[in-house]
Amino acid sequence: MSTGAVGRAYPRLEGPAKVTGTARYAVEYPVDGVTYGWAVPSAVVRGRITRIDTTEALASPGVLAVVHHGNASRMAPGPQPELRLLQAPTVHYRGQYVAVVVATSLEAAREGARLVRIDYDTSPHSTVLTDDHPGLYKPDQVNPSYPTDTAEGDFDAGYAAAPVRVDVTYRTPAYHNNPMEPHATTAQWHDGQLLVHDSTQGATPVHATLAELFELPPESVRVVAEHVGGGFGSKGYAKASVVLAALAARHVDRPVRLALTRQQLFGPVGYRTPTIQRVRLAADTDGRLTAICHDAVSQTSTIREFAEQTAVYTRSMYAAPHRRTTHRLVRLDVPTPFWMRAPGECPGAYALESAVDELAIAVGIDPVELRIRNDTAVDPDQGRPFTSRNVVACLREGAERFGWAGRDPSPRSRRDGRWLIGTGVAGSSYPARNRPSSATATARPDGSFLVQINATDIGTGARTAIWQVAADALGVPPERVEIRIGDSQLPAAALAGGSMGTASWSWAVIRAAQALREKLRDGGPPTVEVTAEADTTEEVGGQPALPRYAYGAQFVEVRVDADTGEVRLNRMLGVFAAGRVVNPTTARSQLIGGMTMGLSMALHEEGLLDERYGDWVNHDLATYHITGCADVESIEAYWLDERDDELNPAGVKGLGEIGIVGAAAAVANAVHHATGVRIRELPIRLDKLIGVSDLA
Repeated sequence: MSTGAVGRAYPRLEGPAKVTGTARYAVEYPVDGVTYGWAVPSAVVRGRITRIDTTEALASPGVLAVVHHGNASRMAPGPQPELRLLQAPTVHYRGQYVAVVVATSLEAAREGARLVRIDYDTSPHSTVLTDDHPGLYKPDQVNPSYPTDTAEGDFDAGYAAAPVRVDVTYRTPAYHNNPMEPHATTAQWHDGQLLVHDSTQGATPVHATLAELFELPPESVRVVAEHVGGGFGSKGYAKASVVLAALAARHVDRPVRLALTRQQLFGPVGYRTPTIQRVRLAADTDGRLTAICHDAVSQTSTIREFAEQTAVYTRSMYAAPHRRTTHRLVRLDVPTPFWMRAPGECPGAYALESAVDELAIAVGIDPVELRIRNDTAVDPDQGRPFTSRNVVACLREGAERFGWAGRDPSPRSRRDGRWLIGTGVAGSSYPARNRPSSATATARPDGSFLVQINATDIGTGARTAIWQVAADALGVPPERVEIRIGDSQLPAAALAGGSMGTASWSWAVIRAAQALREKLRDGGPPTVEVTAEADTTEEVGGQPALPRYAYGAQFVEVRVDADTGEVRLNRMLGVFAAGRVVNPTTARSQLIGGMTMGLSMALHEEGLLDERYGDWVNHDLATYHITGCADVESIEAYWLDERDDELNPAGVKGLGEIGIVGAAAAVANAVHHATGVRIRELPIRLDKLIGVSDLA
């Protein structure tokens, strides 16, 4: 009999440990004889190290070693070449880690790093993305494995024949993840065994990477990530800190703690690539789309290709008989971009949902109604029906809750003193994914249960959601269930990313619980342990899964100072269709967090690259501006009662990222409605508004 734990608003299991400071993060575990590492970044953009002088550093009190390409232990080649750190003198970008200083204290390590002298032979560099860069090329695929380009019908002919057309280009800058806990690791070697406590979104992939790089059998590596202070994609796989710490610990034969500084997080651990996006939309006079084209340009590094799937959002969001999407990439002398919350969908939605707003104005139709008219039950990209698609329901309920009815569509139609008032809307979608995971369920003699899975809680409340799912699957009160996660010695599981964590982990937990209950019913011993693996492919009979997405609609009201161009958010409201919600408390937190990040993207965030030095000049939280509490006066998140049983046994779609998708476009559309000024290059700063039009 189900206890009904799923769907109830339980507080986070680890809440007391976090607020009392007893929760241990990567560099907080007690370790005997621990030393401290400090990474040394390259001071040039492109070139080759010709000399490393460590004399002064090694003479500094407390310094034990300076590890660099000349003395570091050798690592095996692998699929992530940027992780083969300290193996060669080549410099690919400014800020690349070229040495690590190990000392008996953090202060001594930092001082030692300052005293390392490095000479370089430099080469000319290219660091700025343009849509006419001579190095632009077509990648074989875009992240994670989508086709680079798609085409259906005849876009050029369809576009030329349409009575209403929009042809606009949008630009987004580089964005930086900036989790509260930086990338950090404690590494220690014992008798050829490597143990790391790492700040990661997935101990399973980090475990595999370390075993490969250091040529160790899997059983000789253990990765622990019990508590992680955020990641937002940047900690999706092994990154520099874990490799540097492991190299340094092997070199000095002592445990090493290494936490990257805030400044060192701007680039080398990943960031969202800048984008240049041209969107062309054509429609009939009733506002029905007849042609859609989305061309996206982004950057990657010279070390490894990462092609953000920026235009993929457009392939499935709205229907049209003539469609085309393209991606082009350029290799620059910069760090490799990587995942940032809702990679591809987030910047892609900003461009498409802004262009849809411009189309609504051009055709003279309410932007909510225009989106409803272009809804589709069949995926335009795959030609197959969606498992569920409730974007229209999100738009309608959101419009009702927000008070959209009666909105005057004319820009600058509302004013309160010196403030111009405007409202905007945008749709949202994000893929609903599952990945294979495994879990173990154990029945104890005292009537309690232990469920173990190598899931990761990066601050989302995942531990609590798994606990709730396990209780219902076992048919017992949740108080009788203990959850263990975040350790590579536990059953392997998908990483916490792509909004697929709870969906994937709950599948495995339910399988393990079901198998355990069957054994107990068959008269098994009082202590029983069952491991079950959820391989998501078997649930669709070997056939490709039907298109599956979470959806949303976001509504924003802004005010803009007519004298200064200052933009303030009055209110923000989102309605989402994200499958079954396991825990309303943590779900609402995730959705509000995502929406706030979208607001931050629209109004504040911008990585400013100095082309001369190939580095971001605003590389701390004093100069890289993000949304704060004062910027969000009212923000509300709601969801539909949706259960999609074709996804997984729990009916979960995942909602970590849907909140940010579309949010920036809703803000930008509201600013245009308030001012009549369309800003197509984020962020929407006051100087851009004042510079384009006299608001007063």
